Amino acid sequence: MPEITGSWEPLGTADAPGPEAYVIRPTGAVLGSVVVCSELYGVNEYVREVCDRLAATGYAAVAPDYYWRQARRPDFPYTAEGREDGLALMRRLDRDELLADAALALAAARALAPDRGTAFLGLSMGGHIALRAATALRFELAAVFYPGWALNSGFPLVGPVPPVEQSGDIAANGVFVLGFVGDRDHIVPQEEWQAVERRLTAARVPHELVTYPGAGHGFACEDRPADYEPAAGDDAWRRVFEAFGQYL
Repeated sequence: MPEITGSWEPLGTADAPGPEAYVIRPTGAVLGSVVVCSELYGVNEYVREVCDRLAATGYAAVAPDYYWRQARRPDFPYTAEGREDGLALMRRLDRDELLADAALALAAARALAPDRGTAFLGLSMGGHIALRAATALRFELAAVFYPGWALNSGFPLVGPVPPVEQSGDIAANGVFVLGFVGDRDHIVPQEEWQAVERRLTAARVPHELVTYPGAGHGFACEDRPADYEPAAGDDAWRRVFEAFGQYL
């Protein structure tokens, strides 16, 4: 089979600027499309590898650079310094600007698979973005790994109303929510995860939330050896691809 390669493509226009996105298309039949929302480390090598993996299994992937207003294509390593650099940019993200960028990414993804469904796949900060997008946009599936600030604020990207407080809007948009955390996650404590479950259930959001015993934040990322839990990560990705098959 020919090698699949991705490229950076603009999502906006000269009159209406937008982010660039790492975009990759399958070589054969397209089974659906996925907007990949990165961790605070940006669209780094790991996120691009996730996109490549999706394309190799038949899904077109679009990974927007949500930091484009502050820096062009930042790519931070999984180090203490990389985390601080990512946090500095994350603190400058704006909720409404994120939604505008998510809408552009959704349109681009839909165009790559017009006869199939679209998912948002969010990693940590990106999980938050995927949930926020589900409150305002219509798509089929939000698959979120250890999503931060789902029910608490503190950063401008969250705004005054965290996304799961708008669960009624997620239900109205028809988005299925598939979520994963570890029970040792220091960013998404179990009390909050259980509250997310109650909010989604009360609003009649179709969902499945999975908790992995002994796993912490970042457990599904092979490039984070201190956090990676292979059994939990493999199971979560298996569930993601099963959900793609069902909803896309």
